[in-house]
Amino acid sequence: MPKGRVIVDSEKFSIILDRLAQQLVEENSDFANAAIIGIQEKGVILAEQLISRIEKQIDKTVHFGKLDITFYRDDFRLREKPLKASATSIDFQVEGMNIILIDDVVYSGRTIHAAIAALQDFGRPKKVELLSMVDRRFNRHLPVKTDYTGIQVDALDEAYVRVQWEHIDGKDQVLIYSAK
Repeated sequence: MPKGRVIVDSEKFSIILDRLAQQLVEENSDFANAAIIGIQEKGVILAEQLISRIEKQIDKTVHFGKLDITFYRDDFRLREKPLKASATSIDFQVEGMNIILIDDVVYSGRTIHAAIAALQDFGRPKKVELLSMVDRRFNRHLPVKTDYTGIQVDALDEAYVRVQWEHIDGKDQVLIYSAK
């Protein structure tokens, strides 16, 4: 992949994570009736970062799950290579809870659609909200809207937006790559 242009540097990245964590605390206070579920794989990384910030604020453990949506995708049979599924781990009752689904980039809405379908296998949440680091709001195929957004990026369909993490990529940042 060619070198991307940084649209969120490490300093702003940290500020965005702090803001998103604060918004979640404001809306869910002590998280007694709320849980965070990261969509495998990149949504889990974002969720873990937010949970560490939230738990420091509320001094309480937050219910946290990991959701794999591989076989709920509407395109999983259309891929040339076999898909590799990740683990799903939800060890709490979803029924009646406020669930915050987390993914790093919301693009077409298909991943979120699959996540909601997968989540329903665990029960009927009271409410489902969506948090993303990047919302590519003008590229939707399905009517999906984020409730908590790090940044909005208006880019052509051919562009690629990537969230990078220090412990994986060497730096916390968001990059945009052009199609050419």
